[in-house]
Amino acid sequence: MNRRSLDGTGRYPAGGRRFHPVRVYLDARVPGRPQHREPARSGSGKTNFGRNIVLQQLLNINLGAGAFVTGSGANLLAAALITGAISGGVFFADWMVAMLPTMLGLMLIGYILGMRMVFPLEAREKLPQISGGMQRLQEEYDALGPVRWDEIRSSIIFLTILAFWATDRLHGISATAVAFVGGIVALMPRVGIVEWNDVDIPWHLMLFSAGAYCLGAGFAQTGLPNLGVDAFFTGIGLDQDTPFWVLYLILTAVMAYSALVSQSKTMRTMIFVPIAIGTAEHFGQPVISLALPVAFLIEHVYVLPFNSKPAALLYETDMYSLTDAIKYGMIMITLGWLAVIVMGETWFRFLGITPNGVFGVF
Repeated sequence: MNRRSLDGTGRYPAGGRRFHPVRVYLDARVPGRPQHREPARSGSGKTNFGRNIVLQQLLNINLGAGAFVTGSGANLLAAALITGAISGGVFFADWMVAMLPTMLGLMLIGYILGMRMVFPLEAREKLPQISGGMQRLQEEYDALGPVRWDEIRSSIIFLTILAFWATDRLHGISATAVAFVGGIVALMPRVGIVEWNDVDIPWHLMLFSAGAYCLGAGFAQTGLPNLGVDAFFTGIGLDQDTPFWVLYLILTAVMAYSALVSQSKTMRTMIFVPIAIGTAEHFGQPVISLALPVAFLIEHVYVLPFNSKPAALLYETDMYSLTDAIKYGMIMITLGWLAVIVMGETWFRFLGITPNGVFGVF
């Protein structure tokens, strides 16, 4: 895509500084603050409004993906691994019913913590700052124009895919197959909405994913995760008398905080979901009671810029520092882990994911 500079010439100004619309908007929100400034990576000149809107956007992108099995390829991979280890399947509705309430609750908690405790707004940041007020918003809305035919086609394709996803238990077509067919339709001449010339296929990521899938197939054939689990638990002194809650807390904690040192959700899935499956089989627990809660923590990748693509992109807005991201992210990732524990004792138990809860309190 051809990115143009502020003067419309297509050339970047001296120093190679690029135009960030989000940064300009957020800078303009504070009276007396220049709209275009030099980057301040140390955190100087940033506002709590900017920190809140960008960090909460990053949080909600990942939590929203975690609410659905189709939210990312890693979720689909986890569902496939678990399905291969049990007699049933992990369906779209199963994942959504379990995780959508959990993620909505975390979004609300993240908003309250961000606005009230971690990055409270200053008095001047609470005042309306958009020039023109509602009239300006109406002008921007009118500038969008009428709904176009390609937008209608996009809606039809998306709603059709969503309907097939939501009813996968009835027709048995996998979410991956539905997404693949939807992608083909989106690229078809006349019917589709995307031109081949506009598509930039990330072949390197596809090759990486293919390698990850091959690795997972190798794990399944060799039983290496089970051997590793046996050796690990024998080494730390855990045996068949180990209570379920110890296994649950260890596996979910490792999965949650492994995001701090990983650049790939797929690789975390390939490593820890098979380990959870092997642990459940080794200790005689239902596979789904350990593997699915571990899979529910895949999308907590928002602490460091290299943890996910959205984290890297939003860090470039220069609205928050690395310290800000760590402070807010560590709080939320810990709350995400605790949420899986609480839900394991209550909501997941009701759904049959953890038949006896985590601690067996009820």
